[in-house]
Formats: sequence, structure tokens, C-alpha cells
Amino acid sequence: MEIMEAVRTAIQELIVPDLTRIREENNEIKTILTLTNKRLDDVNLHLADQSRRIDETNKRIDETNKRIDETNKRIDRLYDVVVRREEHAQLSQRLNVMERDMAELKRRIAA
Repeated sequence: MEIMEAVRTAIQELIVPDLTRIREENNEIKTILTLTNKRLDDVNLHLADQSRRIDETNKRIDETNKRIDETNKRIDRLYDVVVRREEHAQLSQRLNVMERDMAELKRRIAA
């Protein structure tokens, strides 16, 4: 039995301190893991909030783009109206010139 007691004492002196140290390190690792998981949860919440804000910004950009498109359509219509007025003015001037030319030709023929 003395040998068994000696082996037991040797094991307790060599292994038990290591087991205690391993348990302490394991507890530290668990604590660090808990803190890391909390940080990851915070980061995930932050990312979800950022994603929501980006979605809101994209909606506002889409609305702004629609307004720009509508404004562009109105500008196109205005351009068409302005061009028609210019063309009308040019045609009116050409008609006046032709009427004068025709009157001049009639006057020459009559003379």
C-alpha cells in the first residue's frame, strides 16, 4: 500500500496543480469568450442599424431621382414649346419676306 500511497501523492503533486491551472485558464477563456460574444452582438446591432439607415437613404435617393425625372420631363416639354415658338417666329418672318417679294413681283409685272 505504501507504493500506492506514494504514486497517489506523486500524482497529486504533479497533476493537481496543473489541473487547477487549467481550470483557471478555462474560466478566463470563458470570460473572454463571453465578452467577445457581447462585442459581436453589439457590432451586429450596429450593422443592422447602419443597414436600416442605408435602406432609408436609398429610398430618399429613389424619391429624389423620381422628382428629377419629372423635372426633366417638364423641361423637355418646355423645350418643345420654346422650339415651336422659335420655329413659328421664323416661319412668320419667312412668310412676311415672301409676301413682300410677291408684292414686289406683282408690282413689277403690272408695270
